[in-house]
Amino acid sequence: MDLVVYILLGLTSVVGLAFIVERGFSLRWNKVVPRQIAEVLEHCRSQADVKALRQACERRPSPLGRLLLLASDRLGWPKEDNVDTLQTAARHEIVRLERGLVVLEIIVGIAPLLGLVGTIAGMMTLFGNIGAEGLSDAKRLAQGIALILNATLIGLLIAIPSLIAWSYFSKKVEVLAVEMEALCDDFIRRMYSASPLPAIPAASTTKSAAPSPAKPAAAASSTTAPAGPKTPDVKPQAPDAK
Repeated sequence: MDLVVYILLGLTSVVGLAFIVERGFSLRWNKVVPRQIAEVLEHCRSQADVKALRQACERRPSPLGRLLLLASDRLGWPKEDNVDTLQTAARHEIVRLERGLVVLEIIVGIAPLLGLVGTIAGMMTLFGNIGAEGLSDAKRLAQGIALILNATLIGLLIAIPSLIAWSYFSKKVEVLAVEMEALCDDFIRRMYSASPLPAIPAASTTKSAAPSPAKPAAAASSTTAPAGPKTPDVKPQAPDAK
């Protein structure tokens, strides 16, 4: 029984260490939110700059890059539909980032329990021998108790680093999720606010024709006054030649 418990504790420690190393490598900041993509996204102000952003996302595969590629593919959709699709994809990416953390959480719970099981099983065996042989050798009894307590110590030594790693990685996933949400929200806001506005009609086409201003009174009176009597044209006569 003791041997089985020690084997289980050894396997638990190996699995916990493997997941700690794997999550530490996968949850690096530059692997989830690459600096190159963030820099290109900062200069992406309109839909004309989306091509450069897509190239950066394709060069650096990452959770943020996959979300931005998905959002850029659906810029022709209404904003609400694009946001809903992006949120669904973001939840999938968060689940992928949390992969392995549940294993660390399980190890945190079972490692001390396995150590306690080993301690109890060893003490049962030890005290069973004492009941059969008596306390003839106190030194052997002390060594047996020390070996039994090792199971509890090993369980705690496995559980404590696993608890630290689980708490750290859980918080880091939360921070990365908030950062990706902020970057994607900024991208969506820029793209849909940069859409062209409807053309404003020209002023000449929107205004009704204004009435022509009234003519001055003097001009009106000159046009309406009755014509006076005409004076006959008198041609000068040349003097008679003598």
